[in-house]
Amino acid sequence: MRVLVVDDEALARSRMRTLLGDCSAPKAVVQAEAGNAVQAMQQLQGQHFDVVLLDIHMPGADGLALAQSLRDMPHPPALVFVTAHAEHAVQAFELEAVDYLTKPVRLERLQAALQKVERFVHSQEGLAAQNDTQEVLVIQERNRTERVPLHLVLYFKAELKYITVRTATRSYILDGSLNELEAKYGEQFFRVHRNALIARHAVRALEKHFDAEEGEGWAVRLDGVTEVLAVSRRQLAAVRELVAR
Repeated sequence: MRVLVVDDEALARSRMRTLLGDCSAPKAVVQAEAGNAVQAMQQLQGQHFDVVLLDIHMPGADGLALAQSLRDMPHPPALVFVTAHAEHAVQAFELEAVDYLTKPVRLERLQAALQKVERFVHSQEGLAAQNDTQEVLVIQERNRTERVPLHLVLYFKAELKYITVRTATRSYILDGSLNELEAKYGEQFFRVHRNALIARHAVRALEKHFDAEEGEGWAVRLDGVTEVLAVSRRQLAAVRELVAR
């Protein structure tokens, strides 16, 4: 994995280089360093990186401004913020950061972030490989339109007035209804609850689950995400059959 480390403190860059050298799954190589946003953009324009490890508080344009610029690139690298300031996390994820690390960074936490990046990179490769015949969802978010291949979607979940579309690397917001999605994509997705459709190919396990609103019941676990989805009593037998296949 090719890494660009952006931090105005040389000692912080050196420590990150050492930590990355200890990472093994996946392995990471510091391909370049930058001490500010201007230097970082010069590096990004001259070579390809899989991920940018980015500080927030820097002289001149800060890390958040640089992250905004990255979104305008045709094929931006994954972005992981590394900062001593936890209060910027919400804004960071609005800028589509894959992860947000607070200093001092532990090796285990850095390794977990790189694993998220690896999944993100693979999903982007899948997007690039899609062809015109592949089914996609057209999602409009924050004044931008994205095409999300249907095979990357793990579940749809109704949330108040919108639907959450979940892939292994991120969530999207979609206007519409579960009934419409079920009618259109019933072969690929299965209703497990009044508020959720799951990808048939992603089903991993059915397990006991306690929900604060519905009490003790069952939930389905999917490959690629940590959260579980509640299964209604009406759908329990059908989900058991799906898991057993």
